[in-house]
Amino acid sequence: MPKPLDNITQPLIKWFEANKRPLPWREDRDPYHVWISEIMLQQTRIEAVMRYYRRFMEALPDIESLSKVDDDKLMKLWEGLGYYSRARNLKKAAQTITDEYNGIFPSRYSEIITLSGIGEYTAGAIASICFDEKVTAVDGNVLRVISRITGSRKNVLLPETKKDIAKKLQAILPDESGKFNEALMELGEIVCLPNGAPDCAHCPLRENCTACQKDLTAEIPVRVKQLKRKREDKTVFLITDSEGRIAIEKRPDSGLLSGMYQLPNISGYYSIEELYSKLNEWNLSPADIRHHKDAKHVFTHIDWFMRAYRVTAAAPNSRFVWVTLEELNAAYSLPTAFKKLL
Repeated sequence: MPKPLDNITQPLIKWFEANKRPLPWREDRDPYHVWISEIMLQQTRIEAVMRYYRRFMEALPDIESLSKVDDDKLMKLWEGLGYYSRARNLKKAAQTITDEYNGIFPSRYSEIITLSGIGEYTAGAIASICFDEKVTAVDGNVLRVISRITGSRKNVLLPETKKDIAKKLQAILPDESGKFNEALMELGEIVCLPNGAPDCAHCPLRENCTACQKDLTAEIPVRVKQLKRKREDKTVFLITDSEGRIAIEKRPDSGLLSGMYQLPNISGYYSIEELYSKLNEWNLSPADIRHHKDAKHVFTHIDWFMRAYRVTAAAPNSRFVWVTLEELNAAYSLPTAFKKLL
């Protein structure tokens, strides 16, 4: 009796050739283009990435320009995409390619995966799509598609499930491995959807799909989260001087949102009297403090609960960078969490 994954490669590739979307990084097989798009697409939908990708490519069209870009400019280009360590790793990897590979993107999976910020999936995608290496590229879309085809109820959030699916796919990879990998991802993006009912009527693999045949698409894939979220309370200051300039400061070079700018803030909630005392410690001589607004921002494993205060500073000091709103929007990378408070 044939197994669910038997004979899926050619129907899937044929479907992909007829239905693939005309995405800018598909215009050629340049590894730089594929690399940047794949890193941007981590944790972000294609629809949201398009304008960021085009802007990034206009500013940094090649590996050399990325390796030399000023950190603040890089953060500004990445602003809005989140997970800013991705951008820092891009620059670090570009510097490695420049120093160790004469500026030429390495062509083997074993080399690609050693670059900063590149894991098994991204290395597999670049190696197969750009260099025809027969390796798998298993992302969330692929996990969902293969789980439904095989009827697997294994938790797709576990590393061992990903390894098992990669092993199954490696056994059936065709010579057109890059096209096959892209086809699986495309199927997950536009047909075998993560939220809501999949479009099984237009799926080229519906006859092979256990979940479709047994009406289990609402139950598969199985996703069981095991991490508990952390809550952090923050008091944030929207400080302006007599000229209307806003106080910002640079975050540390490591940790969450490292290297970006932020509105001054402290951990916890405080009384107005305590806030006056804190601002005096910063030599700001606050003329007025008023509650501004509250906001919440959700990170991967942390929720920030922010209470913001407007502060008029009679005597601005050199502790902070003082910028107009126009300057802030044009030249400084401010995380979305703080933009909510402006």
